[in-house]
Amino acid sequence: MIWFDTTKAGRSAHHSGLMRVSRRLQAELGPAARPATGLAWQDQAQARDWYLTAEVFAPEERTGWTEMMHRRPCRLAAVFHDAIPLRWPKITWPQSVRRHPSYLKMLAGFDRVWAVSETSRRDLTGYWRWLGLEQVPPVELLPLGADFDGQPRRVSSPREVAPLLLCVGILEPRKNQAVLLDACEQLWAAGAEFELHLVGRVNPHFGRDLHRRVRQLQRKWPGLKHHARAGDAELAALFARARATVFPTIAEGCGLPVLESLWRGVPCVCSDLPVLREIADAGGCLMVRPDQPAAWRDALHRLLTDDGEPQRLTQAAVARALPTWRECADVLRRGLAD
Repeated sequence: MIWFDTTKAGRSAHHSGLMRVSRRLQAELGPAARPATGLAWQDQAQARDWYLTAEVFAPEERTGWTEMMHRRPCRLAAVFHDAIPLRWPKITWPQSVRRHPSYLKMLAGFDRVWAVSETSRRDLTGYWRWLGLEQVPPVELLPLGADFDGQPRRVSSPREVAPLLLCVGILEPRKNQAVLLDACEQLWAAGAEFELHLVGRVNPHFGRDLHRRVRQLQRKWPGLKHHARAGDAELAALFARARATVFPTIAEGCGLPVLESLWRGVPCVCSDLPVLREIADAGGCLMVRPDQPAAWRDALHRLLTDDGEPQRLTQAAVARALPTWRECADVLRRGLAD
């Protein structure tokens, strides 16, 4: 039996990457995984049961967790996302920055850990070495699913598209939409006709200035749209119309928006980061350094005006192999079978 942690995912209405991972894994694990909130599972768990969490928390945030770690009524497994709060503390939620050191140290006491990218795996194991920990669990790679809404993959090319660019991600400095707005504003000022759709809620701690700028630009450039509460159906409709997606992020654990774009057969212009190269190198992506607005402007201009470039990228996107959430769940199911 797998007791699957739904403490946050069960009550959150957010469409964040972490929530996507928890909900899609729970759905694909199916009857093999029983939902567990906090430590509500502990009186029923048997010695050979597993407790699996894809959530991020510190022991002090869950009553009885430290005692349970010592008593061990079952074995513990986790999906590890990233070390971003340690690497980018000035633009990360203060609560996340406070909890992350104890969270990473806590994972060293688990029995199995899967990282969502090779970059994240190196970050976690490197942190453990820095702490001087000798007894740590194996950390394996877990390719996340690209089929975000469970719909079939687009496998044909070419497709009819509008001059529409789509950017998915919470509005905040880490997602780097400011660089994208700079590039698009220059293109609009030069006479380019296209739409930029931003999909994602506003980070209430760091995103207000960016949101204010979006509203200001909307008054001048009607092609700029913001969807703060888009669900999967609305997102799928935008993918169907998009010429390309754009992902100018400066830090990621995996890069789910890139995978989800490729699943829909939509090419992606994404930041040239090691973690995104793990996805982009197989095709369908155009990579640009996140700190170069002029390079973003030129890349977007080429995609909007040269039909050959998006067609080439689309063909590469639909031809390449992509992981599914079912395959992701199978990796965990096999790993927890003993």
